[in-house]
Amino acid sequence: MTKNIKAIGFSVLGILLIVIGFVLIKAIHEPQRSMQVLPYVCVGMGCGLFGHHLGKIISSMALKNYPDEVKKIEIEQNDERNLTITNKAKAKAYDKMIYVYGVIILAFGLMQIDLTAIIILVISYLFVVFLGIYYRSKYEKEM
Repeated sequence: MTKNIKAIGFSVLGILLIVIGFVLIKAIHEPQRSMQVLPYVCVGMGCGLFGHHLGKIISSMALKNYPDEVKKIEIEQNDERNLTITNKAKAKAYDKMIYVYGVIILAFGLMQIDLTAIIILVISYLFVVFLGIYYRSKYEKEM
């Protein structure tokens, strides 16, 4: 029940963000700088929050009368084999993402995209790379 309350709260927050986004789109006639993007970010984040948590609510309501199925799903999600497969898939995706991100930064640089956008991409790229290094060293110490 606590999970449903949390999911309902996030769904309501999502709806609120969607409404705020649409109100900002309609209210601001000539947006400047970040106000050109903010309404659309609100709508996008709101849709994501609403959809994700509404899915959780619906699935928990559908499984409410089937406790044996809930237990089976929990066992399957926490199964060591499935966790290993998930982690391997994430690792492969991360490895590919590093190359794709680098190519995109290079392509944007060659296309002479605004320097601010390139700097933001480089900073986020380095952030992800340093996170990878951090977690690698952390896990090496633990294992």
